[in-house]
Amino acid sequence: MTTPEELKQKASGKKKENRKFLQSLKKQKSGNTDREFHEAHEEVFACTDCLKCANCCKTTGPLFNARDVQRIAKHLKMRPSEFTESYLRLDEEGDYVLKSVPCPFLGADNLCGIYEVRPKACREYPHTDRRNMQEIFSLTLKNSEICPAVFDILEKMKASRR
Repeated sequence: MTTPEELKQKASGKKKENRKFLQSLKKQKSGNTDREFHEAHEEVFACTDCLKCANCCKTTGPLFNARDVQRIAKHLKMRPSEFTESYLRLDEEGDYVLKSVPCPFLGADNLCGIYEVRPKACREYPHTDRRNMQEIFSLTLKNSEICPAVFDILEKMKASRR
């Protein structure tokens, strides 16, 4: 398995190529781009075990919306304000994010302690199976340095065009 450091190095080496590839996808219909991403997503995640990596939980934090705060606080038997004060901070854009990473809910076994009530951003990560992928190409490029599956999805898509 690729270590986070190795992934970052590989992704950095392919950053220009991946940016150019994603820009080329902007010229095609959104539905075609989504279909390509979704097919590659299904193939890659069919043989990906996120619990062996958990780099997303170790190095980045999700955005927390109001519903996330309510749901997680209830699960933890806390008041939303208590949850917010204990675990979150406002970032530069006014969004709630974790005070620190790795995620405080990540166990030593890479299991999430709040998996059933995790934030929407965690449920949707790495966002490679969503609609209108063209809207988040910059995020996809960034995620290719964090998530080995995203890196592999881009490699698979590029290979299918050769």
